[in-house]
Amino acid sequence: MRYIIRAGEMRISDDPEDEIITYSLGSCIAISIHDPAAVVGGLLHFQLPVPNSREDRREDNPYAYATTGIPMFFKEAYRNGAEKRRLVVKVAGGCQMFMGDDHFQVGRRNYVMMRRMFWKNGILIDAEDVGETVSRTMSLEVGTGRVLIKKDGEWFEL
Repeated sequence: MRYIIRAGEMRISDDPEDEIITYSLGSCIAISIHDPAAVVGGLLHFQLPVPNSREDRREDNPYAYATTGIPMFFKEAYRNGAEKRRLVVKVAGGCQMFMGDDHFQVGRRNYVMMRRMFWKNGILIDAEDVGETVSRTMSLEVGTGRVLIKKDGEWFEL
């Protein structure tokens, strides 16, 4: 089955027939994880590094934020049989959405927060396609762990 993940969502699957795909990765970041031995994989599409403390929207949508979504995403993969030591981790997105002076630098801040969280938890990135000024699509084939990226109208394997 093909599952579409929108911004602020995630999906974990242990069905080798599943494909998980997310579109419109601008400043957002998608994280793909796959355990080849357990045949468990998933995608997370987060939008911002941290919740806005004034509104504290973590309860509304924890997957929209790196600080809340990433830990929940990995824990769900472990509950489905994935093991940290076997995970293949791939990352895409985090682009600069505006030409010139991007005052907010959301893509860069998302990437830095994700890397900080990975470093603290001993997670290594196996492949990435981040930055630049182009939007991306990311797709994961759960059975094979194959990750495809579409950028500038062209698909390539990450």
